[in-house]
Amino acid sequence: MLDQGRTEHLGAARVDGFTMLQSLMWPEFGICTEQDLYVRSAGAVALSDSQKLIRFGPGGEVHFSTWFNMFNLEKWQHECNLQSLFLALQGQGEFQLSIYMAPRNQSWDRVFCDIVQLEAGTPLRQDLAHLLAASADTGLLYFELRSLGEGSLKGASWETQDAPKRQPQLALAVTTFRREAEVARTVQRFAAFREQSWMKDQVQMIVTDNGQTVDLELPEGVSLVPNENLGGAGGFTRGMLEAQARGASHCLFMDDDASIHMESLERTWMFLAYASEPKTAIAGAMISEQHRWAIWENGALFDRRCQPLFGGTDLRNLGAMTWMENEANRPLPDTFYGGWWYFAFPIEAVEHLAFPFFVRGDDVSFSLANDFNIVTLNGVVSFQESFTEKESPQTWYLDLRSHLAHHLSLPALEIGAGGVIKIALMFFLRNLPRMHYDTLAAINLAVEDVMQGPEFFDRNADMATRRGDLKALTQAETWQVLTPQVQLPPVRHDPPSAWQRLLMKLTLNGLLIPGFSRLGRKITLEAPNRGHIGLVWGAAEITILNATQDKYYTVSHSKSAAWTQGWRLLKNVWALRKSYEDLASAYRDGYGYFTSRDYWEQKLNFPTTTDKKAAE
Repeated sequence: MLDQGRTEHLGAARVDGFTMLQSLMWPEFGICTEQDLYVRSAGAVALSDSQKLIRFGPGGEVHFSTWFNMFNLEKWQHECNLQSLFLALQGQGEFQLSIYMAPRNQSWDRVFCDIVQLEAGTPLRQDLAHLLAASADTGLLYFELRSLGEGSLKGASWETQDAPKRQPQLALAVTTFRREAEVARTVQRFAAFREQSWMKDQVQMIVTDNGQTVDLELPEGVSLVPNENLGGAGGFTRGMLEAQARGASHCLFMDDDASIHMESLERTWMFLAYASEPKTAIAGAMISEQHRWAIWENGALFDRRCQPLFGGTDLRNLGAMTWMENEANRPLPDTFYGGWWYFAFPIEAVEHLAFPFFVRGDDVSFSLANDFNIVTLNGVVSFQESFTEKESPQTWYLDLRSHLAHHLSLPALEIGAGGVIKIALMFFLRNLPRMHYDTLAAINLAVEDVMQGPEFFDRNADMATRRGDLKALTQAETWQVLTPQVQLPPVRHDPPSAWQRLLMKLTLNGLLIPGFSRLGRKITLEAPNRGHIGLVWGAAEITILNATQDKYYTVSHSKSAAWTQGWRLLKNVWALRKSYEDLASAYRDGYGYFTSRDYWEQKLNFPTTTDKKAAE
């Protein structure tokens, strides 16, 4: 028997006792229009993105073997223990319907094939209960339609008759800093979605304005919270505290430009509602706006460094895409974390709030310090600017200090003094042959700051002083406008020969060769190759182009800068080794306080429970 108390608020998501777990996603202008990521077609087929409608002529075919629209049965079954499953189709006409199962490392099976008749206004539901049997193979489900005449498909969804295990009250926590146009667009898109969605009574948006510059006429379901600029750590923490105060059971951290399909919210809500484990959290994937068909990250691991998973997977390639999605069903290690461009979690499961990193690393420690059951969902993704494009001395500084602090703070990440020092050396050596001496100075500053103990992060939670320091030390690595008068060196696409690379490695890319600034090559690297170490060997001057090739900067060989920063690093790592035990104890003793509710309520001047009672 269905639990009426759990289903009465689902609205249009539940019809005639059936609940829509996952509906179709469509290409969307401004988000992603790579059609093969949503539906593949052949023959007499016409698609309308605006109407979300497909029309067929005789013999027309559509295939939903796509990352946005396949149904990951293995994940839903493992995490939600489904007892019933249906494929529902809406449209009209006569079709051959085929349903396929794509398991891991096995031949794919056609689990249903028949001629079906779609009638306008009456959904056709195909019962797939036999796929839920314990003895049945499981994997990824998708369907195909071949039209036998004129027809149309108005919608499709994967449905269940099971009752949800909970009714999440979901609050979207969006943090913004002086990006008024982006956040206004996000609010507008969210409000339009909320108004027509069955989720209307279960979803709200809280915009934390760290710049205190947003001036919007707020639609229903959206609230604006002015906040001191304590970065993403402070902004998202404020959003979570506000969400809890407004009665939310789950919080979704999301970027202010919210480059997502809003249907991701429905897919997320449903999975959280049906998940067997109350601590389930959803980590959205990330795709670079430069190539919207390629995964940048579908979850990540942290162990000495951030290790994005499945980067570069071409979602247009059926084999590569299904391999990735099947691999994502494997048990995840304890070092798995979700990025805060899209991370939904149960508030009740939060034991540690963010560490005051300002930005970079707050999402890593939040995932690792809390006992979430993190999963990824196909189609739940945020489209972002390339991280390579954002790289600067400041980002290297922020990344290194968070990496060191993670290992110092979390006992599960203990790697000893030698391991922590290797991380600093790795950051340094990554930039030395690239002649990014501003970044080398920032790396040294990060080590020195971490050695001040966790109180340093508290004193510099707003990063105001350090942002000024980093801006002042950034001399060469500053983007300049590329004008026609600027003559760029030749673009290098391929690494030098093996013997040349070996020679350059042995001489630290010319640092040990007298006069190398005159002997070395002058080259240009395009944005995708900005961090490609193999291409920099033998270069004494490197010009970096951005993705749109309208900006550049140039770095040059300098023995004095390299040796100055190298000697500084040696002194820093020697001091780090000597103080490691005391430093690790200080971080581990302080981590609980600096991630506590008491700490953040005071830091954010957030009304405490005692304050509210006194006010009443």
